[in-house]
Amino acid sequence: MLWAVAGVVTFGFLVAMEIVARHYDMPGPITNQVGEVILTPTSGPLLYSGLALMMVVLPWRQRFIALGIAAGIDVVFFLVRWVFDIRMMFGNGALWVILAYAFIALTSRTGKERVLLLKGVGLGLLLVAGHKTGDTWLMITSETRPSVLDAYVATADHALGNPSWVMGRIVDATGPIGYNALHLVYGQLPLAAAVFALYQLRNVAEERRFPGHHLVRTFLAIGLVGPAIYMIFPVAGPVFAYGAEGGQWAAANLWPHTPVPIGSPHPMPFDEITPRNCMPSLHTAWATTLFIHTREGSRLLRYAGTFWLVGTLTATLGFGYHYGADLVAGVVFALTIEAAMRSFHRGWDRSGITLVVYGSAVFTVLLVSYRYLPVEMARHAWVFGPGLLLAMASVIYGYLRTTRQWSPQIAPVQQPEPQLVQA
Repeated sequence: MLWAVAGVVTFGFLVAMEIVARHYDMPGPITNQVGEVILTPTSGPLLYSGLALMMVVLPWRQRFIALGIAAGIDVVFFLVRWVFDIRMMFGNGALWVILAYAFIALTSRTGKERVLLLKGVGLGLLLVAGHKTGDTWLMITSETRPSVLDAYVATADHALGNPSWVMGRIVDATGPIGYNALHLVYGQLPLAAAVFALYQLRNVAEERRFPGHHLVRTFLAIGLVGPAIYMIFPVAGPVFAYGAEGGQWAAANLWPHTPVPIGSPHPMPFDEITPRNCMPSLHTAWATTLFIHTREGSRLLRYAGTFWLVGTLTATLGFGYHYGADLVAGVVFALTIEAAMRSFHRGWDRSGITLVVYGSAVFTVLLVSYRYLPVEMARHAWVFGPGLLLAMASVIYGYLRTTRQWSPQIAPVQQPEPQLVQA
């Protein structure tokens, strides 16, 4: 029942996004998704990641058959595009197979088998639709928010020591090797998450049910809720507002060598192309969520989760995509969403409600401080810098303390007392 309600709500949200996008003469997420049935996809790996998630409900033999059919369809599309000299990209076959299994579920399956297969199909389509919705959100932010608040965040970032400027110079010093390595980590975060999600869902086909909570649920929730904050607090990022990437719209060419002077910040007019997608940093939120979920895996997965978290934080700052304040907000945002998703699964109780309310309150205080107290934060960095880190640490501590109480406790096995043998 909950899956059906979630499906209806998600579809309604997609329709709403489609209507808003059409209002600004842009294709919405539904139009983009339907178009990829025939037209050249924008991301083949994403479509095959969706297919992989769908296939967790299938036995191994059917997985190989489904993958083979998808690859065969893509070969046909490849040949047609090659003949007519159309831009090449794979992925149509994966989408066709997902839709085919939706048809099979509705026409050939009944009862729990139909529900399980539809859940798999929905999971695969949601992964793709979530990406399309995020793209639509970004276009809407650039169209509806003519001004950005970078001056406020850049000023507040003095409290943290201007980490984007520091990391930007470090990344520049590493040369092409460091840049390309970090770009790979930053760009392949969704692929890393999909790989671990497959590990989490590896037993679905045998157990004939999904686990109550898994990584994909939180990833999708972050991707759907996070961009709404962009509309409230539009920020372009240091490389755009204060760097060469901003072109004529940049306030000055300061990043990464000269921090923004402390003055009287004000909204900055900006172009209608650059997304206002900094506050909070969703890459930080997703990497934090991946780190949390890999704690439940093997040692190799724990190392991989740590590596992707550190690499993502380094890249977001070193490429000038985010300020340090964005990352602090991103961590708090991720833990709050993760707590809400876990509470939704296990049933809301006092501890879950308290954690979510506290995380939301801290996140709100962060945004309000960045907007209305940036000058005070910059001038009294020795107070506000540790204060920001302590606020983030308090949410981390609250999350760890609460979720440990939720974990099943294994009672220790009592050993029998040794018997004394009398001579």
